[in-house]
Amino acid sequence: MSISDEELEQIAYLARIGIEKDSIQSIKEKLSNILNMVNELNKTDTENVSPMSHPLNISQPLRKDEVTEENQRESLQEGSPHTKAGLFLVPKVIDKEE
Repeated sequence: MSISDEELEQIAYLARIGIEKDSIQSIKEKLSNILNMVNELNKTDTENVSPMSHPLNISQPLRKDEVTEENQRESLQEGSPHTKAGLFLVPKVIDKEE
């Protein structure tokens, strides 16, 4: 599939990329090769092929959603000089500039 200069310029505009005049022919050839490859893939008969999300037939083993650690917030906050409502209170380090 060949691409015209105008089509390439439109693609470049939509992609917001600049193309230098001396590289137009090279880019057209490369893009044409890509489109030809896509056309070949489109010719493949996939009528009896079921869609898949991964090429390997594996499943994701999931574990039960169980609590594996105890809540240690209170014991960890015992060493903190300032806490409020389960949160650590720290000095202000950034001043708001006006």
